[in-house]
Amino acid sequence: MFRALVIRGSGLVAVVAAAFAGACGSPPDDSPAHAVEQQLVGTWLREYQEDGFEVRRVLVLGSDGRFTEVSRVAKLNSAMAEHSHAGAWMFDGTNLKRRYTSVDGKPPAAPSMPYATFELRFPSRNEFIGIDRVREREVEYHRVADGTLP
Repeated sequence: MFRALVIRGSGLVAVVAAAFAGACGSPPDDSPAHAVEQQLVGTWLREYQEDGFEVRRVLVLGSDGRFTEVSRVAKLNSAMAEHSHAGAWMFDGTNLKRRYTSVDGKPPAAPSMPYATFELRFPSRNEFIGIDRVREREVEYHRVADGTLP
């Protein structure tokens, strides 16, 4: 009898673990979060100036949950640098979350933070504003054609 309880308990743990794992993935197909997740799929451009540098970032959010981010950083009268990053992304109903698995072709190394989380607002279907609560800043992206370069 004790053995049967252990097996049932193990089965219950497996069921609970599977349910939890499923809850961590994409939102259900009929949820508002899933509709936003589908809206996010595509190519997005962010252009800004910071500390005397002009930055142009192209973020591609794939329907497979993967992303690439290529950026070009230029300073007036000096050389230009390009960076390429990749990883996994998801939308949790409020936040766009990215986990970097490649930074300029290499795995991220400490002490860099390989995550980016932005609370999203949509002024229109083709633009979003991301609010970074950790760094206390806002970023703005606009949808662009696939294949756009930084």
